[in-house]
Amino acid sequence: MQPAILIINGPNLNLLGTREPGIYGTLTLAAIEETLRTRATELGVALDFFQSNHEGDLVDRIGQAPGKYAVIIINPGAYTHTSIAIQDAIRAAGVPAIEVHLSNIAAREEYRHTSLVAPACLGQIAGFGADSYLLALDQAARRLRA
Repeated sequence: MQPAILIINGPNLNLLGTREPGIYGTLTLAAIEETLRTRATELGVALDFFQSNHEGDLVDRIGQAPGKYAVIIINPGAYTHTSIAIQDAIRAAGVPAIEVHLSNIAAREEYRHTSLVAPACLGQIAGFGADSYLLALDQAARRLRA
């Protein structure tokens, strides 16, 4: 059985491709997922994807990760800056997590500069568009091989 990685996307990421393309690019979430599936095959890892606009659904999915996933890659969207619940869920699950963002949150509005999720994660990759996910996937796979 291949090691499994869970990729979680938070609110409004289902609107990628049409939502503020100057900030988030023109790729849809489905296109990003397809690129990640291709890379995962090359790396020999299995992926599952989950997207929700609801904080509780994200918390529930994180809570279901232990024993099923070796790493979580999470783009919490706007919950990055507001959700202690997601931070707590990652800590409680005990599954290593990597936070990703399409845009460079440190270069955006002041309220986006602080991530409440990052302290519970191995690291944060931001500002590289869809490649942020590929960079996170490469790091997750590297961690699985260590």
